[in-house]
Amino acid sequence: MKIEGKIVVVTGGADGIGRGLCDRFHQEKAKAIVVVDIDGAKAAEVARAVGGISFQADVSKEADIIRVVEETEAQVGPIDLFVSNAGIGAPGESFHSVGSASNDVWQHVWEVNLMAHVYAARALLPRMIARGGGYFLNTASAAGLLTQVGSAVYSVTKHAAVAFAESLAITHRDEGIRVSVLCPQAVDTPLLRLAGEGTQNVDGVLSPAEVAACVVEALDRETFLVLPHPQVLGYMQNKTGNYDRWIGGMVKLRRRYDQG
Repeated sequence: MKIEGKIVVVTGGADGIGRGLCDRFHQEKAKAIVVVDIDGAKAAEVARAVGGISFQADVSKEADIIRVVEETEAQVGPIDLFVSNAGIGAPGESFHSVGSASNDVWQHVWEVNLMAHVYAARALLPRMIARGGGYFLNTASAAGLLTQVGSAVYSVTKHAAVAFAESLAITHRDEGIRVSVLCPQAVDTPLLRLAGEGTQNVDGVLSPAEVAACVVEALDRETFLVLPHPQVLGYMQNKTGNYDRWIGGMVKLRRRYDQG
């Protein structure tokens, strides 16, 4: 997909990767950019900068996503690309215990990191299929392919997000639906800074602009798996090639983080 002339919705668009994508889509001459965020004021600021429109919305609420889809298509036109990008970490989860997060934390992170993708597909698939096709870009994480040391909640929900993107791509490809899933490692975002030093991957921290450039290239090729850190592919191959050895390596990595 070429972005030029397309109507694009970006959730979590007020900051981080979402903001980087909005800026890059503007450079690529998108017809319209719809910036969606729980922080309505910041979403409006980004929309002004890229000549788009904004909505305040909580992506964990299906009604909010339905409203965004319906109002966008009524005000702007048919959505060509829906970027389900909003995501959160797990506040209060202990690095030392996979059972430390409360049920409420598990539920909320699940709703944002997975169910928001489900809600977007549910709202848009009938519309896209009826007009012959459309595109979903879902932001997951390298943690959804590997694992985030110290955060079971984040890892599990991001694995689920990758699995849902796979199902979406497999089930609806013959109906003209294209899907990409974005799986970066460390990116210079508020979420990374909030998580702390232990999560800042030794492979290097990319800027949102660098991630956005990788995304545009992947969309142009209609590539399913988008890896701004290409070494993640090697890690995946090591994992599936010898799971026990991979677990052992991850244990060593955890010890290193734990020792500071």
